[in-house]
Amino acid sequence: MTEPTSTTVETQSTTLINETAPRQSFVARFQRWEWLLVALIVLVVVLNSQLSPFFLDARNLSRTSSDFMEMGLMMLPMVFIIITGGIDLSVASNLGMSAAFMGVLFMAGVPIWLAALAGLLLGSLGGLLNGVLIAKVKLPALVVTLGTFAFYRGVAYVLLGDQAARGYPPAFTYIGQGKLPGTLIPFSVALFVVLAIVFGLVLHKTTFGRRLYAIGNNEKAANYSGVPVDRIKIIIYTLSGFMAGLAALVLAARFGSTRPDIGNGLELAVITAVVLGGVDINGGIGTMVGAVLSLLLIGLLRFGMGLLNIQGQVQGMVIGLLLILSILLPNMVRSASTRGSKVNRRTVLAAVGFAIVFALFVGFFFLSRAPVLAGS
Repeated sequence: MTEPTSTTVETQSTTLINETAPRQSFVARFQRWEWLLVALIVLVVVLNSQLSPFFLDARNLSRTSSDFMEMGLMMLPMVFIIITGGIDLSVASNLGMSAAFMGVLFMAGVPIWLAALAGLLLGSLGGLLNGVLIAKVKLPALVVTLGTFAFYRGVAYVLLGDQAARGYPPAFTYIGQGKLPGTLIPFSVALFVVLAIVFGLVLHKTTFGRRLYAIGNNEKAANYSGVPVDRIKIIIYTLSGFMAGLAALVLAARFGSTRPDIGNGLELAVITAVVLGGVDINGGIGTMVGAVLSLLLIGLLRFGMGLLNIQGQVQGMVIGLLLILSILLPNMVRSASTRGSKVNRRTVLAAVGFAIVFALFVGFFFLSRAPVLAGS
């Protein structure tokens, strides 16, 4: 009796694996978080188009799409950071510092593009400082970026005081206000789309991206496996600083001026967009597609609420509620997905609870709208 060769064993093993591998059900495929985001986007579009005749206007959509591209630019590297299990609370403050530095240089007579380059460099250095303190000094990311959150914003106020830098040339303001020739597509939107594709390809199609997931799943195991964890952390935090600097240029160009409080509070919206996109706050899970879809959802929500005269405080409440739900709901969806089409009692109770909270919030939403409309 002849012994089986290694080739025969491998073939039999492969056949056995193929025969016994569970197939994902049709229902399970549509339980992916990205599909839920698509459904929410469609729902928001339908509701807002019924509530306001101006929602689907092409010029309005073009104008509002550029209003959250700065948030989108900072969101792209934040996906990398949160997938590794980290966080960067300093992105908006870094934006303010970079914009203030560029504004001061411009007001001092430095050519605008040289001042813009200096702003990008300062933003990158700010991210590098975060990365070194986290990777080399081994300080917690939350503590480090919370400290630089206050420090970078303080630098912006020291640079500009209570003054505003203004008078930027049209060639510069084009990156925040201009549109692609012959279209209604803002330049900032085109820039974001290109960069989103690049970041998405890096995350999902390269070794660097796979290493990010490995770090997020088990940092110690990744380190023992030869993954340069410290170097990767420094790279992604420096990249976050660079993108904060780029967002500073786009935002300053869109406003046509720079104040030290520019971009204040955007860090909450950036983190919300990432986590709402299905990126696990604990790391190791998430896609760039989900993050981009969540950014679109947040932008459409803000636009719709603005058209309905919803107060700014209530809009802030919506973002806060989304941040909480974006942590709770993906866990529910992933739990249901692992069980196929079966839904346990806990999932049903969680869905009912969410429906009650949603109904209460919708009621508050319309009650907060009434005084504004009555006064107008």
